[in-house]
Amino acid sequence: MKYDYLIVGAGLFGAVFAREMTDQGKKCLVIEKRNHIAGNIYTEEIDGIHVHRYGAHIFHTSDKAVWEYVNRFTEFNQYINSPVAIYGDELYNLPFNMNTFSRMWGIRTPAEAKAIIEKQIKEAGIGEPANLEEQAIRLVGTDVYEKLIKGYTRKQWGRDCTELPAFIIKRLPLRFTYDNNYFNDRYQGIPVDGYTRMVERILEGIEVHLNTDYFQVRQDIDADTTVYTGPIDEYFGYRLGHLEYRSLRFETEKLECENYQGNAVVNYTAADVPYTRIIEHKHFTFGHQPVTVITREYSSEWKPGEEPYYPVNDVRNSELYREYQELAEKESSLIFGGRLGQYQYYDMDKVIASALHCAQTSVK
Repeated sequence: MKYDYLIVGAGLFGAVFAREMTDQGKKCLVIEKRNHIAGNIYTEEIDGIHVHRYGAHIFHTSDKAVWEYVNRFTEFNQYINSPVAIYGDELYNLPFNMNTFSRMWGIRTPAEAKAIIEKQIKEAGIGEPANLEEQAIRLVGTDVYEKLIKGYTRKQWGRDCTELPAFIIKRLPLRFTYDNNYFNDRYQGIPVDGYTRMVERILEGIEVHLNTDYFQVRQDIDADTTVYTGPIDEYFGYRLGHLEYRSLRFETEKLECENYQGNAVVNYTAADVPYTRIIEHKHFTFGHQPVTVITREYSSEWKPGEEPYYPVNDVRNSELYREYQELAEKESSLIFGGRLGQYQYYDMDKVIASALHCAQTSVK
């Protein structure tokens, strides 16, 4: 069969692009190497709880057009992302705000918090930061850095902050209000029936083949244009070298209790705790089930052959990606999309906006 578009990957970018082109009357085929659609936002139901298999995903955006678009396919609840952090036997609200500072220093007013932070920054005496540790202390002072940044970042990147470049952190927002809403966006929530159902609706009426490896079937599919959402370096056979990624590992278990930690996301910031966070999924949808499901999330070094999650946007990788972009520009009838295809750390709303823009510019 002849297709107008072969879309490689049934994640958010691929699904939205396929929907838009199908609505324009184009014939689309979506193939996916996993055994499910929805990519990393895939949710599965366990005892009535929507479990985020690949880590917590909270939809948030200030883009009204994107918000209206996703609401065509699902209803969102009123969930507000308000994670907490545990350091030893201490618990802190995130993001860094007056609740955090009050717990840390026993103070009440913004003026007191600002004075402590400014004093610590001055005492550190850091001019031009030589590494991420100095950059963080220069931005938030020593206490916040030592308890809430140092160990957590060590686990995320697999190396000490003194070994990481300063440019990784451009800013660390400090809120001098008692506000635990992690995001500043106008719209926020979780699909009431899970992300997988939302993506199912986006793909409704579109041909989708699961458990299908593009590199094994591409010679057998007749399509005018290929939309590739996998790693761009993999597409080109790594001929210029491997781009680097961060990977994640998840341990999920059902517990015979109603409420394990009282919050959807709890970060563990001490370096001696091996996981970065524990997710309790029922709290994303205000569940009252008699059991609960938790996931421990571990950050790990990525190795070729493992599942890539996040790009490493340092100087070396950014330059290598530009070289791969130059190869891509020489290809006709080929579009790269999504986090891996465009080597970008995208939030979900940015993935959708990118797919919509790509579809609009692809209409012939």
